[in-house]
Amino acid sequence: MLGIDRYILGQLAVGMVLVTIGLTAILWLTQSLRFIELTVNKGASIATFIKLTVLVMPNFLTIILPVALFTVTLFTYNKLITDRELVVLRAAGWSHWALAKPAMILAGINVVLGLILNLWIIPWSNEAFHKLQYQLRSTATGVMLQEGQFSQIGKGLTVYVRARDPKGELLGLIIHDRRNPDRVITILAERGALVQNEDGTPSVLMFNGTREQVTPGSNRLSLLSFDTDSVQFADGPDNDDDRVRDARERSTHELFSLSESVIGPVQFRQFRVEGHQRFASPLYHLSFAFLATACLLCGWFNRRGQTDRLVIAVALMVLIQALALGVSNIATKHLMWVPLMYLLPVLCAVVPAWLLLMPTLPFSGRRKPAPPGMVAE
Repeated sequence: MLGIDRYILGQLAVGMVLVTIGLTAILWLTQSLRFIELTVNKGASIATFIKLTVLVMPNFLTIILPVALFTVTLFTYNKLITDRELVVLRAAGWSHWALAKPAMILAGINVVLGLILNLWIIPWSNEAFHKLQYQLRSTATGVMLQEGQFSQIGKGLTVYVRARDPKGELLGLIIHDRRNPDRVITILAERGALVQNEDGTPSVLMFNGTREQVTPGSNRLSLLSFDTDSVQFADGPDNDDDRVRDARERSTHELFSLSESVIGPVQFRQFRVEGHQRFASPLYHLSFAFLATACLLCGWFNRRGQTDRLVIAVALMVLIQALALGVSNIATKHLMWVPLMYLLPVLCAVVPAWLLLMPTLPFSGRRKPAPPGMVAE
């Protein structure tokens, strides 16, 4: 690699890292708001909070990386043009393709990174995230029972805890159970403790209390004193054994191996599109790199700036993203359109690459290429 290539590639790589870190930090802050309540109001540990937020970030990296590459390529080449560095290189005989080569190298690295994310890291992180969610639901009582608060545990069950001692014992319990409309129960107990049943479901063991129940139809209050009693906290609607795993948390081999007769036609199409999306989406790194370089390098240099080309490049990038989303939705409904998922990024890379190979733009209105070093006002 020539020194000029290393120089441009170095600027691109540094900018890529900085933009990626910045965008990731912004998204991490926005996503952390979804889980901050677990720590502030429901007593979850900081480690659990960090683990949840970290596990969701690989999903956003597939969006961040192409946008970061496109942004950095536009900024870097625009800066090189503004500083007249590319004018000197063109005068020295460098072609558009040679000038765009550092961006293509970085795009190729991003394609490999995108494949690693899509094929291995994202399915693993999604599966780990959903498993952690289920574990939090299974131990919801320990997280949700807060001192001096009425906590809603599932549907129809309200629990109040006056205090919790350092050993985890619950003091001053009030439990209002209306999960069965025909059997509404209110329990008051001096103290209690959270326990785990043999089947893994949580329950609260209570000591020295009273059990109050209104007999349906008669409005008579039945009062029962007890030394020991317990209330089981039923699992939420999402049991990990019964839950249908999402397409994004399944391995690529699993997405292509499951038959339509096993998972049904709707999920079959979703799984196949997800599998193809994992291979097709990294190709957009090449599309955006070629698009950014073609918009800035092709044509004559203008001393007034490249604002019009920057606007065109951004508009085309947004259009490509919209088309990619539309193609994905169409392919989910009809698998015959799956080849478009690959054709779109390939075409969006081939057309700018062809423009970079042309000495002048075929629609520029100029019959001859500009002499080396000549600029347009």
